[in-house]
Amino acid sequence: MNHIVTTVQGAVRGLHQDDGTASFLNIPYAAPPRGAGRFAPPQPHEPWDGVRDATVPGPNAPQSERKLGSVDMSPYFGAGWSRGEDYLTVNVFTPAAANGDLPVMVFVHGGGFVAGSTRSALYDGSAFARDGVVLVTLNYRLGIAGFLDIPGAPANRGLLDVVAALRWVRENIAAFGGDAHNVTLFGQSAGATIVGGVLATPEAKGLFRRAIVQSGSGLGAFTTEQAARVTSAAAEYLGIEPRVDAFADISDERLVEAASRLAGIDLRTDTHHDPLVGLSPFSLVLDTQPAESVAAGLGADVDLLIGTNTEEGNLYLVPVDKYATSTAADVDDTAARSHPNPARLVETYRKSRPEASFGELRSAVLGDALFGAGSWALAGAHAAHSESATYAYEFAWRSRALDGELGATHAVELPFVFDLVRLPQLRGAAALLGPDEPPGELASRMHGTWVRFATTGAPGWDPYGTDRRATMRIDVEWTQVDDPRGQERRAWT
Repeated sequence: MNHIVTTVQGAVRGLHQDDGTASFLNIPYAAPPRGAGRFAPPQPHEPWDGVRDATVPGPNAPQSERKLGSVDMSPYFGAGWSRGEDYLTVNVFTPAAANGDLPVMVFVHGGGFVAGSTRSALYDGSAFARDGVVLVTLNYRLGIAGFLDIPGAPANRGLLDVVAALRWVRENIAAFGGDAHNVTLFGQSAGATIVGGVLATPEAKGLFRRAIVQSGSGLGAFTTEQAARVTSAAAEYLGIEPRVDAFADISDERLVEAASRLAGIDLRTDTHHDPLVGLSPFSLVLDTQPAESVAAGLGADVDLLIGTNTEEGNLYLVPVDKYATSTAADVDDTAARSHPNPARLVETYRKSRPEASFGELRSAVLGDALFGAGSWALAGAHAAHSESATYAYEFAWRSRALDGELGATHAVELPFVFDLVRLPQLRGAAALLGPDEPPGELASRMHGTWVRFATTGAPGWDPYGTDRRATMRIDVEWTQVDDPRGQERRAWT
C-alpha cells in the first residue's frame, strides 16, 4: 500500500509494509553533486512537482567494489556503485501510524571513507520503526569527492553532507512522525569517526541531542600535512595540478579509479603517526582532533554512547591469512606504525596478555591503534564535561566464521544493533556471523538498548567518568566492569 508524505521539497510516495511500518527510499536532502559541485559544500535540492516515487533504492556515491579477503562483507559494503548523480539522499523507516513525537535516529555508514551506502543489506531500519523509532540512513560523498583535501575546496565535504542531512531531518522529520528535537546521530567505523567529527563541528550544534560512536575514533583525522601527501599522489596519478578546477574536469569513473590506487602512501610525519595505519588514504582532515575539540567543550550538550569490539583488528588479519602467520616482528612493526614508544606499548600488551599468540597481540595493537585509543580519548574528553552523560560499551560476542578465528571483530555488532542477525547472507563459514545460529536474544537486547538510549538518553548501566570508567561488556551475558583494559588504555595516553 502506498504512503504519501509531503516534505519541504515536495511529496514522496513510500511503501506501507505488512508489519505496520512504512519505508521511504531515495529522498534527496541536497542537490546532485555534479562537475565542480562535487567539490563544493552541499546545496539545497530543487523542489519537485507532483509525487516523487520513494519505493525503490536510488543511486549511491561513486565507489569501487570493496572486498576483505576470504570473508563475505557484501552485506556491509553492498554491491558497489549504483550509478546516478542524485545520490545525496536519505532512506526513512517509520511506524505507519506515527504521531509526530517519536525519537529519531540518523545512521552514518562505514566503509573506510571510500565505500558503502544506504543500499547495504545491514542498514534496513524496519526493526527500529517496529519499535517506535524513526530511522534515517544517508548517503554521503566518498573518496576523492568526499574527503580529498584540495586547495580551493572546503575540507571534509562528506562530513558537510552529514550536517546537511541533519538539517533536512530538522526541517522534515515531523512529517514522518519524528521529533526533530530528539535526534540521535550514530555511525560505525568511518561513519562513527564522522559522528565524532560532527560532534566537534560548531555548525552542527543543536541539530542532534545524542550520539552513538560504534568503533570509530576521536583521534582518526589526518593533519593537513598528511592530507597534502594524498592530494599530491592523486593529482600525480591523474596527471593534473592539485587544484579544485583541475579535479572538477575529471570524470567520476577516473576519480574512483584514482582513489583505488592511493593505498600504501606513508603518512607518518615528524610529529604524527598515520591514525589509519595505512588502511585508507582518506579520513577527516583536521589539525585539531575531534577528541581535543570535545575536551575544549564542543559537543558538551550531547549525550554520548561509545564503544568498540573486543577483537577489532581480526578483520584486517584473519581473512587475508595474516593472523596465524604473525611473528614478533609483525607485532613490533604494527606498534611502530601507531605509537611513539612502540617498545613500551608491546611490553604492556605482552604483560596484560601473557598467553597471547603473536596474532592476538598484533590484532590487539592494530585494533586499538585504529579504534580503541581514539574511542578512549573521545570518551574521556566528553566525560570531563558535566552538561551531558557519557556511556561506554565493549562488544565481546565472538563469531565462529573462518574456522572460529574471526571472533568479536570489527563490524560484527552491526547485525545485533539493527536486529538483523537472521539475514541469510550473514550466515555461513565465511560470512560475518559464522556458521552457528546467532543469539537472537542478544540481538533483541542490544537493539533495544540502542532504542532506549535514543529515547531516554540512558542505555541501562552506569555512566562513564574520568574517575570510574564504567563499561558494559556485551555478550550473551552482560557484565558491567570498571576500566576493563585500563593498563592498555594508559599505554596510549
